[in-house]
Amino acid sequence: MLPPETVRNDDDSGYSDSEDEDDPSEDWPEVHDKIRSTIAELGGKVVPKLNWSAPKDATWMSSTNDMECRTPNEIYLLLKSSDFITHDLEQAFDGCIDTAEVPYHLILRKSFNLNPSLEFRCFVRNKKLIAITQREMNHFQFLFDLRSEFSLKIEEFFEDILKDFPDSNFTFDVYLPPPHDRVWLIDINPWAQRTDPLLFSWLELLTMDEPEDEELVQRDDPEAYQFSATKFSAHKLPKDVVDAGSTPGGMKGIMEEWKRVMNGEGLNDSEDETV
Repeated sequence: MLPPETVRNDDDSGYSDSEDEDDPSEDWPEVHDKIRSTIAELGGKVVPKLNWSAPKDATWMSSTNDMECRTPNEIYLLLKSSDFITHDLEQAFDGCIDTAEVPYHLILRKSFNLNPSLEFRCFVRNKKLIAITQREMNHFQFLFDLRSEFSLKIEEFFEDILKDFPDSNFTFDVYLPPPHDRVWLIDINPWAQRTDPLLFSWLELLTMDEPEDEELVQRDDPEAYQFSATKFSAHKLPKDVVDAGSTPGGMKGIMEEWKRVMNGEGLNDSEDETV
């Protein structure tokens, strides 16, 4: 599925020439050479991802503690160490009614310095942009002065570029670097619980009637000091989901409840406990 562990050396291929070590790229030399040439073409540093997910949960395997890769070996190491990538390969259609054969693609994006305070996650429900939240869970006072300007630019970007996206419900991430005159699309994510709602909850996003303003971390919010917010918090499951997983037919009930909410039929009266 993905390359086994490899041994680094000083060669730009990223592999050991030791006779005692197998070179995993022997099975796909053309792909390996294409990856290496693409890294060089994009300035020597890239950020990898598959069709949907990037291996951002595996940065602890990187010497620089980020997703920046300079050799094919570093890309393989991140991919094989990531639960997000494993999910894309083995469980991509969990919770879906229809499944399909997926032509997987490895995407290499040019690495650049990104100011995390200027990255935002946007939520689209029934082809309407209903909410925007900052992605970095810290307080940035300057964002409050730019709040209206950023909201307007993101709304214009959505209307001009993404309004006719095939799915009616999805999320997308954007970046507004100085001088803040352009909106850059970073990624598109599914409208699903595995996508982190950040400063919102999925209950809010499913039930809000009117588009909300941009959600920012206030100075006195615990998130401003990272006391309560954790990375990838969307992967913590509600208690009813955990309970349903151990009950015959339980997950079917959860999916039916989600569908009722999406159709505007409301929630059943139950506590929203989490574990």
